Amino acid sequence: MNNSNGLLSADLTMGTVMLKVGNMSTMSNYYQKALGLDIVAEADGGQYLGRGTTALVHLQPAGSLKVPGRGEAGLFHTALLFSNQADLAATVATAAQYNPESFAGSADHLVSEAFYFTDPEGNGIELYWDRPRDAWTWNKGEVEMASLALPPQRYLDSHLTEQSVTGQRAAAAGVGHVHLQVGDIATAEQFYVTALGFEKTSTFHGQALFVSAGGYHHHMAMNVWNSRGAGPRRDTLGLGEVLIKVPGADDVGALGERLARHGIAAAHTGAELILADPWKNRIRVSVEGVSTLS
Repeated sequence: MNNSNGLLSADLTMGTVMLKVGNMSTMSNYYQKALGLDIVAEADGGQYLGRGTTALVHLQPAGSLKVPGRGEAGLFHTALLFSNQADLAATVATAAQYNPESFAGSADHLVSEAFYFTDPEGNGIELYWDRPRDAWTWNKGEVEMASLALPPQRYLDSHLTEQSVTGQRAAAAGVGHVHLQVGDIATAEQFYVTALGFEKTSTFHGQALFVSAGGYHHHMAMNVWNSRGAGPRRDTLGLGEVLIKVPGADDVGALGERLARHGIAAAHTGAELILADPWKNRIRVSVEGVSTLS
């Protein structure tokens, strides 16, 4: 925590996204075969999938739960960030080949190049590459983003290489950001900016809010495109937890104090905080390097 201004640490990163799943076999196959992830660890019947030793997605069996309705709050997408365009292209190719119908679109966002898919249980996935930060344009404290055409086949023709295909599973990837569906943007800003301590980086006509730490274009986003007016979530399949990683225990402690001042309840174990946003999306803030496998 940057105590001089109350903001979250500029060195914050996004961690593993936990999904509650109905069919473990189908979902595990998708994340391994379509997205080129490996099983990093197994615990409590669930699987942590990622690249190398880095878990990106935690699939937790929850077969008794129902699929959420389209208009409910929850996950819009988990965004996996790749180091270069060739590595991105390799995973876009395998995802499209595994199930062409799962492809949901693509866009040049000025700060990034992004491709969208939907997993077998309806969870959104973004696969993206960031342009260098010195290529981003900021205007009055907001980063310029857009949704320009990005033809998928042309992209693969330009960037897919034999090396990126054969080395897909060894190529690094991380959770770059997490995008949520919420009921209204004003309440989201009150929680994620005023209370939690992110900085607002962009807005979109009162329909979407983008927030970050340390000048990134966004670590989290919230929109009302499908969910305007949604109330607190039921316990359903889909998003189980968003993990945010901060450098040290002091960051966790300072955030705990900040949340208390804003009247937001959080379970504080010393190394992490567990809380929920106004729509019962569960957020865990943990010290970087502390094991988050559970």
